[in-house]
Amino acid sequence: MAVIDQLTSQEAIDLENKYGAHNYHPLPVVLSRGEGVHVWDVEGKQYYDFLSAYSAVNQGHCHPKIVAAMTKQAQTLTLTSRAFYNDMLGKYEKYASETFNFDKLLPMNTGAEAVETALKLCRKWAYEVKGIDENEAEIVVCENNFHGRTTTIISFSNDPIARKNFGPYTNGFIKIEYNNLEALEDTLKNNPNVAGFLVEPIQGEAGVYVPSEGYLAKAKAICEAHNVLFIADEVQTGIARTGKMLAVDHENVKPDILILGKALSGGAYPVSAILANDNIMNVIKPGNHGSTFGGNPIAAAVAIAALEVVKDENLANNAQELGDLFRSELSKFIETSSIVNSVRGKGLLNAILINDTEDSDTAWNICLKLRDNGLLAKPTHGNIIRFAPPLVMTKEQLLDCVSIIIKTLKEFES
Repeated sequence: MAVIDQLTSQEAIDLENKYGAHNYHPLPVVLSRGEGVHVWDVEGKQYYDFLSAYSAVNQGHCHPKIVAAMTKQAQTLTLTSRAFYNDMLGKYEKYASETFNFDKLLPMNTGAEAVETALKLCRKWAYEVKGIDENEAEIVVCENNFHGRTTTIISFSNDPIARKNFGPYTNGFIKIEYNNLEALEDTLKNNPNVAGFLVEPIQGEAGVYVPSEGYLAKAKAICEAHNVLFIADEVQTGIARTGKMLAVDHENVKPDILILGKALSGGAYPVSAILANDNIMNVIKPGNHGSTFGGNPIAAAVAIAALEVVKDENLANNAQELGDLFRSELSKFIETSSIVNSVRGKGLLNAILINDTEDSDTAWNICLKLRDNGLLAKPTHGNIIRFAPPLVMTKEQLLDCVSIIIKTLKEFES
């Protein structure tokens, strides 16, 4: 079989199972094309995408402006490494820094790389500016976090699947309960070696867990009182997903270090970054950190276009309005439902809690039936289904999706 031969769904699945590492458990659907809010499988069936590649495709699949920027740059200059300057990186750094109101940007490729970069920056700042003794810095993280799957990051995860048999683990982290200001205050008050607090404004992988109103603003104030850096991981929640450009914007919080990825490229290319002001970022010197592909010309061109699309098409406002509508419509159904306990979220990052145990297969089976009915979503933590469609969705399309979801859920009512 030639590589370019058309495959059936089962042939494509069989190839992955035979030749690929089994590090994912995909929903059995094989996609071959995407446009806007829709994707098509190899047999030509159309679906609504209600996952958006974990919020990477906020701008919709194959957005023409982003694809055009990527194509043009790919035909001009793809990679120089950082051994030389290129004519796109500075433009991107300026545009993104001004967009998010920071002095500087440090470019990387993936979300996990960006988190690792933020951790390194925080520690270096702790030793060179705050004055913590070398190798003594601690970073506070939250239970049930998800920041990636590198060795350091899984060291402070409490997900047994992510951790087991990958030790020994990296030291230097203190875990506290999410959405618990008292725990944060006590930890910072009793540990002068704390350098930073790493937090997701909404815990996405944990099941779209939205903290109490005011939590982020009060947490930031506690960090300021103890000279601790507030590090916001907005890889999934950023770039208009929750109804604001950043999820921290709902509480007017300015992180000391901002972590971005996923939709920073509109899903067209791996692009991530951290942003900070000079008093923090300037501790990074030549040779301290880098990446051959980080800040490459294609990434820079794509990221500028992706951010322009978000602004030009008012995607944050659209996410806010459609998210309110989505939760309102589903809440009406849930009032009389025996299969769904609740819906929660912000903007177009939402989840429903299925009325079953975490070890059940009910949510998985619901997602299989959603697929059959023309909508793609995935469970998380067993009995939670996350819903995150592209932000270019229209009101009519959203209501059509709500109808599909409710119709499907009714098939599982007892």
